[in-house]
Amino acid sequence: MELPVGTSFEQSASRPTRRKFLQASAVAAGAMAGAARARSAETDTKKPADAPAAKAPRPDILFLMPDQMRGDCLSILNHPVVRTPTVDGLARRGGLFRRAYTTVASCIPARFGLLTGLFPQTSGVVGFRAKPITTPTMPQVLAAAGYATALVGREMHQIAGPEKLGYQQAIRGSTYVGNDDYAAELRQAAPQVKDIRQWVASIGANYNLWPATPWPLDDALHPTAWVASKARKLLAEAAPDKPLFLTASFYAPHPPLFPPKKYFEAYLGRDLPAPARGDWVDYASIKPPPGADGGHRVLLEGDTLRRAQAGYFGLIEHLDDQIAPLISEFIARSEKAGRSWLIVFSTDHGEMLGDHGYFRKCEPFEGSANIPFLLAGSKELGFAPGMRCDRPVCLEDLLPTLAELAGANCPAVDGVSLVPALRGQKQVIREQLHFEHAPCYSRDQAYHALTDGRHKYVWRPTDGRERLFDLQSDPREEHNLAADPAAAKLLETWRSRMVRRLAPRPEGFSDGKQLIPGRPYKPLMAGVRA
Repeated sequence: MELPVGTSFEQSASRPTRRKFLQASAVAAGAMAGAARARSAETDTKKPADAPAAKAPRPDILFLMPDQMRGDCLSILNHPVVRTPTVDGLARRGGLFRRAYTTVASCIPARFGLLTGLFPQTSGVVGFRAKPITTPTMPQVLAAAGYATALVGREMHQIAGPEKLGYQQAIRGSTYVGNDDYAAELRQAAPQVKDIRQWVASIGANYNLWPATPWPLDDALHPTAWVASKARKLLAEAAPDKPLFLTASFYAPHPPLFPPKKYFEAYLGRDLPAPARGDWVDYASIKPPPGADGGHRVLLEGDTLRRAQAGYFGLIEHLDDQIAPLISEFIARSEKAGRSWLIVFSTDHGEMLGDHGYFRKCEPFEGSANIPFLLAGSKELGFAPGMRCDRPVCLEDLLPTLAELAGANCPAVDGVSLVPALRGQKQVIREQLHFEHAPCYSRDQAYHALTDGRHKYVWRPTDGRERLFDLQSDPREEHNLAADPAAAKLLETWRSRMVRRLAPRPEGFSDGKQLIPGRPYKPLMAGVRA
């Protein structure tokens, strides 16, 4: 939804922690007022950043990870209503990768790729199903390099718990788990919450769908506030003699859509944007709530849509508020210890939020597949402030990027280190990115997609339907070029690329000459190298 900026909200008078962070960011951002204009990583900056210090100490690393957050929901990208000044400040201090995608748009496989640096085609985790991780994970790689590793909040949704994934310390708060640390503290503070899942249902909220309502308890008990508070406490108590890798993993803006009341009501009072409506969609066939396929295919309109948007956008702004003091304290701690620092902000996948008659995830379209992806660092790391990259990147790129910055040994991965791009150097990251998802909500939902950051090609392996979009002229994917005779040559080019990409697959999607629809597509397979 890259639309002109709408009238901004009045800033709350009681945000001292956010203001402190933004004032600090403004100092670094003042000299780069024009540097945040979009520019490709191959020609990224007007001049490269200063070279990093020859013996810069290994940076402390803070990984801020919301769940199910759309890539367009940042005010720095001119979203018409969402305000994210804290995250915007990170983008101005470092690099924003606008064409970042999740390679499998649901939590289990996306986080598998994040942890291992392996594409789904390599690992075999191509749908909503888990399998044991047998290669080094991101926290294991950093722990081996001497880092203290900790996770606060939502777990990584794998077969193994956080400790076996390489987190030496874990404070669990996944919002939907009845026996983790957050649930226990919530029961103690609010005795009416005997079972968190039953309680969420009793207030009219839902763990996967659009019902939205204000958070009815003290704001300090909200899961987003709890994760931020626990992360700040861990940060204050962590031994200063070792570099720290801290993952603050939030459940928001994943449903339940229950932001604190002031955020919910503020967005309900705004002129909210209409969902994207592609000319390739048969809207007459889409049912209103409860919709079909577990609510995945649904036509949201009127007050139902407005409340869902207000809940979702409110959760994002609330999260942005909560991470401001965490960021400020993290930077101060690193500076006091004489270490450089690195902050990463990304998510596992997005949310369709009514676009094209879809809700939830597991789709190749921008709402579901495109994700926020930002890295900011202290001056010792040599990042080019305000760098903007429009080449395709993915979660698998984080492991090699962090390993290089931390001086750690990186295992064999599919991801690419983004350090050259972050430092303003010319870097061809990859020519194209492949992402996919096996059937989850329905057989028709399965997809394979390719993008180079400019165009996106989508192939539905169930029946062979094709979509082709120009993301530059049509960022909301409302016009399908696959149906345009004038784009026939372009379509054939992208179809041929997909034929080659899928040729090694055991499912038989391609014989090397053509795409073959109707083949079996299971969420787990042996894994192959392209």
